Amino acid sequence: MKGEAGHMLHNEKSKQEGHIWGSMRRTAFILGSGLLSFVAFWNSVTWHLQRFWGASGYFWQAQWERLLTTFEGKEWILFFIGAIQVPCLFFWSFNGLLLVVDTTGKPNFISRYRIQVGKNEPVDPVKLRQSIRTVLFNQCMVSFPMVVFLYPFLKWWGDPCRRELPTFHWFLLELAIFTLIEEVLFYYSHRLLHHPTFYKKIHKKHHEWTAPIGVISLYAHPIEHVVSNMLPAIVGPLVMGSHLSSITMWFSLALIITTISHCGYHLPFLPSPEFHDYHHLKFNQCYGVLGVLDHLHGTDIMFKQTKAYERHVLLLGFTPLSESIPDSPKRMD
Repeated sequence: MKGEAGHMLHNEKSKQEGHIWGSMRRTAFILGSGLLSFVAFWNSVTWHLQRFWGASGYFWQAQWERLLTTFEGKEWILFFIGAIQVPCLFFWSFNGLLLVVDTTGKPNFISRYRIQVGKNEPVDPVKLRQSIRTVLFNQCMVSFPMVVFLYPFLKWWGDPCRRELPTFHWFLLELAIFTLIEEVLFYYSHRLLHHPTFYKKIHKKHHEWTAPIGVISLYAHPIEHVVSNMLPAIVGPLVMGSHLSSITMWFSLALIITTISHCGYHLPFLPSPEFHDYHHLKFNQCYGVLGVLDHLHGTDIMFKQTKAYERHVLLLGFTPLSESIPDSPKRMD
């Protein structure tokens, strides 16, 4: 009997080991296949983009050289057009469209994607005018002088108006570095501004909007605009000694992304604004841009317990996530 029991125990142990080993092999196979598929997909995408970039590169290089010839001896004007005027044009064009929806509630096919239902329907016109004045002040009296001050440093480090445009892969590398630098600097400067010493006198202004709209992404105290808005975006190009073309694309992209984060609408096929919208609602969660440092520091724990976290995905359909993932019913006392 003991021998039989021992034999059965041995067989059971062997089965468990076989099951574990089989699970490990399946897991390794799935992960390996997924990794190979991702690498193959990524290589394919970058190959096609590289071909497009290369094919059009001669065209853009020719246009860039024409600009250099036109502004020869006055490259600083070209720099200000690319680093200031073009990003501002993107910012106000996008926000102009959003302001139509914010002030009229129309068209309905956009307003139906509102995150905080019942808020800003329509937006308070007095509060909006005050905010726009502050945004214009920050752009004209803070952003412009900072970019002017940036030019001689970039000129010394590596002429931003040099003749050769960056390659596609170099621009991708720059974009990754810019994003990481922005995440670190924005997260820690933002958390610092939430310290009681600074919040009441500086950062509280930005949080007057508990339900944000796109244009208030730059609605802030001038000190906050320097520390938390401008520096995180400027440091990357300064460190990399970037070409004006990279700076223009990065500044434009940064302004579009921060507008989306504040817009108050979770629109199809655009990055989710749920993360930062929740920060405006609760104040003490979700300080970063990507959410990586929030995860590491545990400043997204409350957010992860909400419906907003479930909705924090790229919307690939046309049904608003507030309908497909509705808020839990309020408990009746």
